[in-house]
This record gives sequence, C-alpha cells and structure tokens, in this order.
Amino acid sequence: MTTIYDVAKEAKVSVATVSRVLNNNGYVSEEKRMSVKMAIEKLNYRPNLLGRNLRKSESRIILALLPSISNPFYSKILKGIEDVAIKNEYNILLCSTDSDRERERIYLNLINQKLADGIISMNPIQDKDFFLELSKNYPIIQCSEYNSNIKIPYVSIDNFRAAYDATHYLISLGCKKIALINSNEKYLYARLRKEGYLQALRDNNITIKDDLIICAGIGFQNGYDAVKRILSKEKVDGIFAVADILALGAIKGVKELGYSIPSDISIIGFDDIEISTMVTPTLTTIAQPMYELGQQAAKLIIKRIKDPNFIPENILLKHQLVIRESTKKI
Repeated sequence: MTTIYDVAKEAKVSVATVSRVLNNNGYVSEEKRMSVKMAIEKLNYRPNLLGRNLRKSESRIILALLPSISNPFYSKILKGIEDVAIKNEYNILLCSTDSDRERERIYLNLINQKLADGIISMNPIQDKDFFLELSKNYPIIQCSEYNSNIKIPYVSIDNFRAAYDATHYLISLGCKKIALINSNEKYLYARLRKEGYLQALRDNNITIKDDLIICAGIGFQNGYDAVKRILSKEKVDGIFAVADILALGAIKGVKELGYSIPSDISIIGFDDIEISTMVTPTLTTIAQPMYELGQQAAKLIIKRIKDPNFIPENILLKHQLVIRESTKKI
C-alpha cells in the first residue's frame, strides 16, 4: 500500500511538505505543490482520512436531525446541506428522531463522543435544557423548524407572514369561510402559521370558527381525513393547509365528496414540494426556498466549526406565493 513516505520520495520533497499539501496548511511553493500532486496521482495515493481526523480531533461529519424521512419537504433541504458539505469535504449523517426525546438524545450524544463536528437540527427540540447545554460546547444550527426560546442560531422563513399571505390571498378571491388544516402544534411553524391565518381573518373582519380549524398531524391521510371532518359539519369555500402533503390529501377528500376545485372550494398549500405540480388541479402554494435553507444552514455550521468564536446571526429567507389551478376568484 502506498504511503505518504512513498509520495515524498517520488516528489523529491519532505514528508512535511506532502502533509502541508494534503491539508492545505502552510506555505508550499507552486513547483513543489505540483510535484506532490503529480506523485499522488501517479502512485494513486489515498490518505488515511481516519488517522488524519483523529490527529486533528475532528470527524468531518455533520449530524442532520429531522423528525421523519417520509416527509418529502426535507429532501431539498438535505440536498442543499449535502452539496455545501461535500464541497467543504464534510459528510452528512442523517438522523430521523420521530420527535422522540430518547432517540434525539442518542443522536445528540454522538457529538459528545467526538463522532460528529456539528449539528443541523430540523427537528422540534424535545429536550431543551440538554440541547442548550450541548450548544455551549459544540456548533449547532437550527434549520426550518426552530425554538425561539433558546439562543441557538437558526435559518428559516417568516411562517406567520407566509400563512397570513396565504389566507389573505384566499380572502382576496372572495372566500368567506376558510378552513385551516394544521399539523401538530408542538411544532413552532404550526403555531405560527395558525396565528398568521387567524390574524388575516381578524384583519378582514371574518368570523373565526373553531370547527373550521383542524389539527391533523402531517401526512396525506391526515389531510384527507381532516377535510372529511370539516365538510361533514359546514360548507367552506376556501381551505388553507399548512403543508402541501396535507393539501393533496384534502384535494382527494373534496373530490370524493362531490365538490369541484376550485369552482366550489379553493385550496392552498405550503412548501411547494415537487408533487404539487403533478396533481389535478395543480396546487397553489406558498413556496419555501428549501434548497437555500439547507445551503445557508450548512455554510453557517461549517464556518462555526472552523471558527469557534464565530457567532452566526439568525436568517429569515423569503417565501413566495405560487398561484396554480387549485384556486380562483369567486
């Protein structure tokens, strides 16, 4: 097996010079740098990354915590994280917590064991005290979902404003009875989107009806079941679902009950996942910059890993209303 000593001999330089080239650390003349690179290529040398990382007390691994791998919302965020990580020679360890406190702690302890260098959390934090204590010694960034009561930097959107805009758009179309299909309110985004919905109704003097607000969980079946419950009690002319996957379930339920979309009921979702353009009618939605959320979170965590004194500021990215076929003016 080729060693660093073989590379040094082939390039006619010292082992220290090869090490500086490999780690991009310290001055090496361009001539010697090229000699080392040519020797590495000729000998097909592969450095022992584990040994190098142990010497540097680093793993080159970033934990990505998320509540569920089944939700398509996270795929573009993870792609953004992964692209930035790979560019900076980091690997991603994907950890699905199922929003379980014990499972979350198992994954978080990996960083205590030096098996990861930092954490990007898309997860609703279960153990706030443990999470906060960990953040005093290790780099942590919250992405998309965040807890505003703890001082850990986050990258997200203004969920209140986005939900307000979605609801206001339905009102601008002439909708007077607008239902809300929410997910679990243990999530901050769910609470903020509900508040945005309620504020839009208040600002337009529309009566708030508790029967038109359903906490459904998250998933296609949840949206389907929720709309059946809503329409069994009262006819609505608009539905705001806080996730596209819920809106898609609602579309199926509305159709089965014999209503036309958007002639009878306008439906708007949230996220702009890829499948929202594949259904009939195509789904009007609030688009989140999911890929950019992942990119920004990864850039911040890597900068924090490299510079422990770097204190990231919170970032709120812009959302966008995307109008498609599931809504129309009354």
